[in-house]
Amino acid sequence: MSATLSLAVGQIRRRPAAFAGLAVALFLAIAAVTLFGSLVAAQLAAPAAVRSVAVGGPGLMVIAGAFGEIAVLVALFVVVNALGFTLRQQHRDLALLRTIAATPRQVRRLVRVQVAATTVLVAVPGWAAGHLAARWFLAALQQRGMAAPGIRIPGTPLPMAVSLVAALLVGLAATAVAARRISRIAPAAALAASSTGYGRAGGVVRLLAGAGALGGGALLLRLAATRSADELDKAGQAALLGSLVLLVAVALLGPPAARVLAAVLGAPVRALAPGTGWLADANLRGYAARLSSAVVPVALLVGLSGTMLIMTRTAEHVARAAGAATSVTKASDVWLRQAELGLLVCFAAVSTVNTLVALTADRRREFVLLRLVGGTRRQLLRMLSVEAVMTTAVGVLLGAGVAVAAAGAFSRAVTGSVVPVVPGAACGWVVAGAVVLTVPAVLGSGLRAVGGSAAEVVGGERG
Repeated sequence: MSATLSLAVGQIRRRPAAFAGLAVALFLAIAAVTLFGSLVAAQLAAPAAVRSVAVGGPGLMVIAGAFGEIAVLVALFVVVNALGFTLRQQHRDLALLRTIAATPRQVRRLVRVQVAATTVLVAVPGWAAGHLAARWFLAALQQRGMAAPGIRIPGTPLPMAVSLVAALLVGLAATAVAARRISRIAPAAALAASSTGYGRAGGVVRLLAGAGALGGGALLLRLAATRSADELDKAGQAALLGSLVLLVAVALLGPPAARVLAAVLGAPVRALAPGTGWLADANLRGYAARLSSAVVPVALLVGLSGTMLIMTRTAEHVARAAGAATSVTKASDVWLRQAELGLLVCFAAVSTVNTLVALTADRRREFVLLRLVGGTRRQLLRMLSVEAVMTTAVGVLLGAGVAVAAAGAFSRAVTGSVVPVVPGAACGWVVAGAVVLTVPAVLGSGLRAVGGSAAEVVGGERG
């Protein structure tokens, strides 16, 4: 075990950039669980007289439970995505370990130790951020009459311990998903696979899992659509959970879907920019797995944000038409949903930036080869600009499809019609946010990736 720990720590020291995205994702997971665990601890530690005070809204325990559930699910999604890129950066190293007689179990153990070490490294700052966020969130709830005034965040370390255990469990679950392929294939095939992508067997399993997730998401949306008018909160939770499951399906079925959308969007791009547009389109369609990895975080951002915004606006529209205020339209609960949306957007934004920076930086060798055959830095940056715009467009379309499906199911329960009320301005800001996150992340990392000495990179320097 000591040798495995030494090797894991050595990899983290050697490739800190490869573990940065995973560290940020685990930091957010620890902070989120500490936040909502502290709220639960505050409620349980309060005197009986304080707990018995009537408050507006669903109550502190329900709020903490609902937020914590969604946060853990999204954290798992984001950590799996971040760990996938961490392993991709180490693919050749892990493949070499397989060729010198490392067993699949030893490789998986090494990855688990890496995840555990990264989790421990970010635990203290995650605890601090979560504790401060809990104090702020509790004060905001008390200001709105949704928590008793006498409740205070206790000094017990239990929420911190729970958050550490939760982050470790999320990380280990992500390890089981992300490390499966490299640890199971034959050693020679593992070394060859470092540059050839997913094999057929992995593709079949991925398609089957994606089909299962798609079916599960459809069942959840059907459950949301069939809720009665007095169960709007349950309909909203089912629709939101359904959108998460559909986004998992998008992640699993992403390569073929992304390739089709890229082909459709690529036609006008090739016509408008025959040189860089053609090359950008060829890159996106030729590396469907890479394109899918890039568009999934964008789809997560747009899908979750769009679902929340459209559901809230639909409920508000119905309440105004009926002249009544329901639990989904009261100002305090609207604020709660905005806070939940902010949490989800934070996770999605981190995933988007991490993924795009890692993907672009990993292409440094490709960029140098293009420079060696006559491409200039300006041409490469123009190509990356086109790729960034097309990647954003594909991600927005996939995320919008999920949002419309989920919000349509909710609208069916609220109004009897599958056509929801869409807040155009708010959704426009979501799309603008996706563009702001995506294009600078690609171009910023691209500026660094296209620089440096071509001879060094071709000679073996990966950067």
